[in-house]
Amino acid sequence: MKIMLLTAATGGGHIRTANAVEQYIQDNTSFEVVTIDTLKAVGRLLDKTVCDSYLFMAKKAPALFGHLYKRTNKNSRLSDLVPKLSGLFSGLLYPTIDAHKPDAIITTHPFATEMAAALKEDGLITAPLICIITDYGAHRAYIADAVDAYVVAGSHMLPELKAFGVPEEKVYPFGIPVHGVFFDEEDQAMLLRQLSLDPELPTLLFMAGSFGVNNIMKLYRDLTATRVPMQIIVITGRNKKLYEAFEKELSQNQAVPTRLLYFTDEVEKYMHAADLLVTKPGGLTVSEALACNLPMAVFDAIPGQEEDNANFLLTHDMCVRVAKDGDFAAEISGLLQEKKHLQAMRENCREFDKSQSIPNLLALIRRLTGEGETGEEEK
Repeated sequence: MKIMLLTAATGGGHIRTANAVEQYIQDNTSFEVVTIDTLKAVGRLLDKTVCDSYLFMAKKAPALFGHLYKRTNKNSRLSDLVPKLSGLFSGLLYPTIDAHKPDAIITTHPFATEMAAALKEDGLITAPLICIITDYGAHRAYIADAVDAYVVAGSHMLPELKAFGVPEEKVYPFGIPVHGVFFDEEDQAMLLRQLSLDPELPTLLFMAGSFGVNNIMKLYRDLTATRVPMQIIVITGRNKKLYEAFEKELSQNQAVPTRLLYFTDEVEKYMHAADLLVTKPGGLTVSEALACNLPMAVFDAIPGQEEDNANFLLTHDMCVRVAKDGDFAAEISGLLQEKKHLQAMRENCREFDKSQSIPNLLALIRRLTGEGETGEEEK
């Protein structure tokens, strides 16, 4: 069987979801699998325009992004814009799909979903089309009649999708796919000793790459000034300016033991070592943290899908949310000292078990393609 994953690089979550599925298929089945960046396949100009516009609005104009997100999620002329544009560009995507002739198509981005759906409606492709929604709330841009199945974060999304006209039998609350390493059980004390940190101290993990330098530095200074016993791990990602700012800060501020990292491809190790994660609530970061049973303190959510993600976590007591005008240091340091509440939050994360998301997805593909009848087995 040939499986094609269609994704796009507007934010890292869509790509990471596709990568997790691709890796599992390669490691556990004999299926052929290929991942395509949909916007790049259509053309460099569209890719650059869409990705640059997303990054600009998310970072420089989040209020505008939130307004557009909400407007396009309603029944309005504006909400019809994405499918219309996707329909226009779908013909440019078709040669890529036709060259691979996949038996099943999985999409992890709304534009990819709309383009593939338009090609199905035109009869140009017949393969089952499965859409993975990579956040904890649905958006109308993902919805198309030609989609055969929606894989979603949880059953809480069923009413929302039903309101968009999606039949309940098309919705599968398997969870957002993440790499299996996030589900591995790890010895937290051993990990902390390997990182030259103290297993007896509460450990706070900052996933700081998407924060502004001044913003995150103030949070860090306020927190370390509380003198509450703790240790901190800071991952700046590829944000060189932020990394250098932290290097300077740590040369002058030794109030709290701090481990600073630039980029790492072992995020799961630091999540398993931590007691609390401070992060923006992106869909994949949230899913990876939940897989590690790691409670969160969410901050600076982009209006729109990150708001949906934060609200989901709050509803299930898996996070605390810190407002921009709130007392971050008091709230976080207080939570670190409330061991019973922190443990209860961790148990809530553990109960939201989506470790079988990808195996369930593959079983769904076999059913939709009829491959289950052939007896083809996993490795």
